[in-house]
Amino acid sequence: MTNTQRTAAKAAFAFVFAMGIVNLFADMTYEGGASINGPFLGSLGASAAAIGIIAGCGEFLGYSLRSLSGYVADRSGKYWLITFVGYFVNLLAVPAMALAGNWQIAALLLILERVGRALRKPTVETMLSYSAGTLGRGWVYGLNTALDETGATVGPLLIALALYLRATYRTGYSLLLISSLLALAALTAARIVFPVPARLDTGAPTARGKGFTRQFWLSMLAAACFGAGLMSYEFISYHLSATGTFQPQWIPIGVALATVMSIVASLVLGRLYDRVGLPVVLGAIALAALFSPLVFLGGFTVALIGLLLWGLGYFVQDTLLKAVVAGMLPEGRRSFAFGLFYAGYGAGWLVGSVVTGLLYAHSISAVIAFSVVVQLSAIPLFLLANRGALKTV
Repeated sequence: MTNTQRTAAKAAFAFVFAMGIVNLFADMTYEGGASINGPFLGSLGASAAAIGIIAGCGEFLGYSLRSLSGYVADRSGKYWLITFVGYFVNLLAVPAMALAGNWQIAALLLILERVGRALRKPTVETMLSYSAGTLGRGWVYGLNTALDETGATVGPLLIALALYLRATYRTGYSLLLISSLLALAALTAARIVFPVPARLDTGAPTARGKGFTRQFWLSMLAAACFGAGLMSYEFISYHLSATGTFQPQWIPIGVALATVMSIVASLVLGRLYDRVGLPVVLGAIALAALFSPLVFLGGFTVALIGLLLWGLGYFVQDTLLKAVVAGMLPEGRRSFAFGLFYAGYGAGWLVGSVVTGLLYAHSISAVIAFSVVVQLSAIPLFLLANRGALKTV
């Protein structure tokens, strides 16, 4: 490696690490809030079906609007501006939950938080993609995920501690204002140090051609199937709380343990993806699909194991799928490509959330069967997208 290459690698790593710190504090905020959203909505009178549908609609908007955000970013070039607006909405909606007087207002804030994520996700993924040519796609998104999942672990644990000390849900939401402000401060610092992240793109190119390929569309369909069966923690935590499987203080601890699994997977499997490719994705999907019977049928210990597999599923969604789509980016349309891909994923999530929410009142076995089957169906679709090849990099 030449001195120029080493300098480029250091700069790329510094940017990825800086954005990882931003996401660390950001995830402390919204994952801390997500750890109690289900029980909080339930305490305000929302039903299981309502919570499932609310979470599904929020996730759908959180993914489907990414295509619009990405399109606007590519057309305007205002990546940092859109990123700031997205983080501002995303982060301040969470502590505002402390002021919600009924479940309908809380639901609107939950959806608003997801909309904020939709605005900034494509721009952040695009800016990170400029480092992928130098550092490797799996490592870039794996490192970023490991840092934000660290925040996603700490946030719920802080909420668990607050509940253990007999704080209310509203107090917990209020505490998350601190991490919100820290995330915005870190984002400001990253903007000052790296005003034009595109200058980091000195490695192997990540953009491929001008248009969207058959591989892209089939991979998007596979991702939608996987998302349809993953379920939100709002829905899972409602079940664990309503059935008494977890005591209130264990609800945020459960999601914290799941994110620890995601951190480990991000660091290990992210690197492995750069070497092996598609088999890592397929193996992770197969394991993650087993989470639902453990979570919904097991007692305390078995449900915890199920949450670890659910955390692995979130690693697939938050790291591997990004690494996969980063190898299919059309030149000049990176943000739109990311947004479009996750719009398809969000559509699958919405369908899955509505189906599981409605099935829950009639048959937990049906919820489990739907989740497992639809997630496993992603495997042949990914194979078809790659024409049977077991290596994508």
